[in-house]
Amino acid sequence: MAYMAFDTLAASLPPSGAACLRVEPITTAADQANAGTSPLSALEWSVVALARNDSLSSLRQPGRLSMAMATIFRQSNPRLADPKLEALRRMAVLAWHHSFQVPASELRAFFEAGFTVGHYETMMASISASLTRDRGGRRGR
Repeated sequence: MAYMAFDTLAASLPPSGAACLRVEPITTAADQANAGTSPLSALEWSVVALARNDSLSSLRQPGRLSMAMATIFRQSNPRLADPKLEALRRMAVLAWHHSFQVPASELRAFFEAGFTVGHYETMMASISASLTRDRGGRRGR
């Protein structure tokens, strides 16, 4: 499996969030050792797990009408107060819904929040494995 050099990623990203990147995860033990993957904390893993239930609409800025409806129906806001955890939640929501096709702006925000390529690859490999397991379980029923 080829390894994508993320060192030059920031320089190659377009200025707007319109473009999408497709990045393959590192899956072999040797590749992970070479990439220096970093583990996520227990809190960060819980954010990734909770993001599975968030819709893509949770990534948009809520309008006045949706905020009023949320107040009337006592719905909670899925956004997190911590900017680093919110960047992780946003990336996880995109990963759960779109796999490896995430907007360049979200990838940039994820790295600017303090996460590393190792964090990204570990999270994406875990989400991918979970989605594969879920699809396999549905076929067997």
